[in-house]
Amino acid sequence: MSSATSAALGGRAAAATGSAPTPSSAVEKTPPAAAASGFDPALAWQLNSKVALRPEPFGALLYHFGTRKLSFLKNLTVVDIVGSLAEHSSADAALSAAGINAAQRPLYLQALGALADSGMIVRHAELTEVPA
Repeated sequence: MSSATSAALGGRAAAATGSAPTPSSAVEKTPPAAAASGFDPALAWQLNSKVALRPEPFGALLYHFGTRKLSFLKNLTVVDIVGSLAEHSSADAALSAAGINAAQRPLYLQALGALADSGMIVRHAELTEVPA
C-alpha cells in the first residue's frame, strides 16, 4: 500500500498490516473536537437559509440547495434541537431547553459541530454578539 493511501486512511493501514500506530502518533493525528470545528456552542445558531429540513419517520432529511448535499438526522431529539436553534440565544441554551444533561451533551455537541462544519447550520447573526 502506498504512503499516500495510508495517509488518506488516517494511519489505519498500519493496523491492517499488523503494526498498530503508537498512542502518541494516534493523538497527533486526532485534533481536538473544538479545534477541528468552527462550532461554538456559546453562540447563537440557526438552520442555514439554503437548507430544507424535511421530517421523516426515522428523523429528518436535510438538503442544502447551495452544495446539493443531503444529510440524514436519525435522532428525533437532534431534529428538534436543530429546528429550535433560531429560538435560542445559543446552542447551549437549545440543548438545555431540550433537556440534554451533562452526560449526553458531548454527543449532541458533536452532532451540531458536524452540521456546522457541513454548512447545514450557521451562526445566527442577529443573536450572536460581534466583538467590537
